[in-house]
Amino acid sequence: MTSRLIPPAPATRSFHYLRSAAHRCFPAMAGIIALGLGVALIGASPSRSAETDAPAISDHPQSGPIASGAAESTLPIVGGSPASSPPISAAGAAWQVPVSTTGTPVEAARPVALASTAQGVSANEIRFGIVAPFSGPAKDLGHQMQVGIEAAFNAANATGGVFGRKLSLVTANDGYDPAKTGDAMKQLDETQRVFGFVGNVGTPTAAVSLPYALARRMLFYGAFTGAGLLRNDPPDRYVFNFRASYAEETYAVVRYLVKSRRLQPEQIAVFAQHDGYGDAGFQGVEKAFRSLDASGEGASVLRLDYERNTVNVDDAITRLRQRPKNAPQIKAIVMVATYRAAAKFIEKTADLIPGLIYTNVSFVGSTSLADELMVLGPKYASGVIVTQVVPAVDNYSSVVLDYRAALTKSAPGEVPDYVSLEGYLSANILIEGLKRAGPDLDTEKLVKALESIRDYDLGVGPRVTFGGDRHQALHKVWGTQIDAKGHFSSIDLE
Repeated sequence: MTSRLIPPAPATRSFHYLRSAAHRCFPAMAGIIALGLGVALIGASPSRSAETDAPAISDHPQSGPIASGAAESTLPIVGGSPASSPPISAAGAAWQVPVSTTGTPVEAARPVALASTAQGVSANEIRFGIVAPFSGPAKDLGHQMQVGIEAAFNAANATGGVFGRKLSLVTANDGYDPAKTGDAMKQLDETQRVFGFVGNVGTPTAAVSLPYALARRMLFYGAFTGAGLLRNDPPDRYVFNFRASYAEETYAVVRYLVKSRRLQPEQIAVFAQHDGYGDAGFQGVEKAFRSLDASGEGASVLRLDYERNTVNVDDAITRLRQRPKNAPQIKAIVMVATYRAAAKFIEKTADLIPGLIYTNVSFVGSTSLADELMVLGPKYASGVIVTQVVPAVDNYSSVVLDYRAALTKSAPGEVPDYVSLEGYLSANILIEGLKRAGPDLDTEKLVKALESIRDYDLGVGPRVTFGGDRHQALHKVWGTQIDAKGHFSSIDLE
């Protein structure tokens, strides 16, 4: 990094004369006059313009005047000669050293971020919002997503944020009720003035929140849903997904049941929420059936429903009981449900159909499901399969160890969880995009920056590549199974 000398402004000769006179006649006022005029001259310096003077660089820990190779003596001393000590621009941030009235530095250099006209972006903050359930039967999902995102944000903030700006997350509770989602989005947009939305939870709620964000050209990033409505082809410009889709999850588990467990497609049923979330998962199962059906006859899929935000599974169980005696025996249930409804369904069917295989997609909230089942008893937990869109939370890969350390520091007492790990990993890709976007941040620059990510090593195995036609970070599906102690172990779905 290099610094440029700034030609003396027209007022420089007056500056030197006044300072000299002050030292001869008014010693007590010398530093004050010098400081005031020096700040005025530096404030007028054209070097504060990032577009004309400073190249955009990544906000890596090595950035800054000293780490980049600039000598300490080139740091500006506010109140000194403007010709000999201009401010140093680092990716659009002016490095300034406050001084005492005698010209002695009194604290370390700090970056001053460029002003941005974007909503939610100030000199010291980038504010994001999340609409999620923080009350009701799905509240754990909202809580865990918030915890994971904040763990990543706080880790970045501990090292100076992004171009000197701290990352913050503002929450709004919709209770997993689409009727409340619109007001929650409006609150974050119009009252909290957030820059964009990250980690919103749910499919039926996304049917409301997504059009709101798109109509205002606001970022809609890393939503906790695998629904197809967020995965258009070509992708919506302002929508970026982290996780595998529900179609990918259900295909992986149906293939596992058919290929590894030797079941026939007609022996598999679906227990699903009666809304867009359940529809997305059910459609994934239907697609998997068509793909795996060698006969081409297209076996129909039995669907058993329950209503959102309830644990009333009686109708589903009644339909299961009333199947014709000559119908194929159901041996596996693919659940597209939330954790309490899933646990209730398992409780009421485990004795009805002994040996039934239960699977669920990742949205269920794995830890919460295991906890619910262990309350019922170990026999209900043992053998339940949950597909995941992130690696196991108890492995010893570097990225998971980093997550666990960040979680402990950010939210002491929180236990590692698949949902919070997803939030953490997703947020780290967002942070990479923010670094690439540069200090003069707006939504369009961030979209371009995210689309520039190629072959990015997140540490989970598959590398991340975005592009104009690719807005989904990962496609891999991991398999896990709960044991009689409520712990998860990995299983091979291939």
